[in-house]
Amino acid sequence: MYFINMLAFLLPILVAMAFLTLVERKILGYMQLRKGPNIVGPYGMFQPFADAMKLFMKESTRPLTTSISLFIIAPTLSLTLALSLWIPLPMPHPLINLNLGILFILATSSLSVYSILWSGWASNSKYSLFGALRAVAQTISYEVTMAIILLSVLLMSGSFSLQTLMFSQEQMWLIIPTWPLALMWYISTLAETNRSPFDLTEGESELVSGFNVEYAAGPFALFFMAEYTNIILMNALTTIVFLGPLYNMFMPELYSINFMTKTLLLSITFLWIRASYPRFRYDQLMHLLWKNFLPLTLALCMWHVSLPIFMASIPPHM
Repeated sequence: MYFINMLAFLLPILVAMAFLTLVERKILGYMQLRKGPNIVGPYGMFQPFADAMKLFMKESTRPLTTSISLFIIAPTLSLTLALSLWIPLPMPHPLINLNLGILFILATSSLSVYSILWSGWASNSKYSLFGALRAVAQTISYEVTMAIILLSVLLMSGSFSLQTLMFSQEQMWLIIPTWPLALMWYISTLAETNRSPFDLTEGESELVSGFNVEYAAGPFALFFMAEYTNIILMNALTTIVFLGPLYNMFMPELYSINFMTKTLLLSITFLWIRASYPRFRYDQLMHLLWKNFLPLTLALCMWHVSLPIFMASIPPHM
């Protein structure tokens, strides 16, 4: 029974990830005045499955000087962590209703740094090592800002539980009183998932493909699946934190449609940004975080902390 529950939980996520790759190729194609995939199946609908079969049926090669154990563990760990992040997400009900759901997501997403670092180091290639070091610095840096933004939002909802966070938005989206934080959060999710214009870990012009340059076939597909699963997860989390339901939660069918629509629109915005902006320089990326986002998020967090205290100190009107 437990296996069936896990399968019913994971299968829709993997199917959604597969079709996100098709949506990305289609949208980028039309933005660049071309068709995108349109051969395999009607309108190219079977292209993700053809790509998956091609990758997993190819021979997996590796350089002779690699560290074999870490080279194999890294992609597996990457996908396992990407799927584990979905456990506390209410859609409309979580697999496990954790009281510290947000803390679990932050802690587990931090562990994904290890899979990238191991893959870069185990490949024994200077390009993959540079890409891995970039990824570690970028991911750790932006997680600081994301944690502070989440703390500010949680101060308004009063709980670390994601379900409580949804219930607290029945009257008003949290994006309305916290729109500067929501904007910085969205930009930080782009950097956290290594998406353009922050895809410096896979900078083709300098690093050939970054941390996964020595991977091929199945292991490369695992990294690819983990990246796209994380994209959907981050947009789903943005939907829950800032764009929660505005009606009674006892209507799960309507909630699921509402949730999927918002997540899809946010994911399409990711693709739109990729088609529109060039890649940042690495020093610009770090400057954006440490000199701009961090002071702003700290100031807004202190504002959210001090506002209830200030309001309580005002004497009532006589």
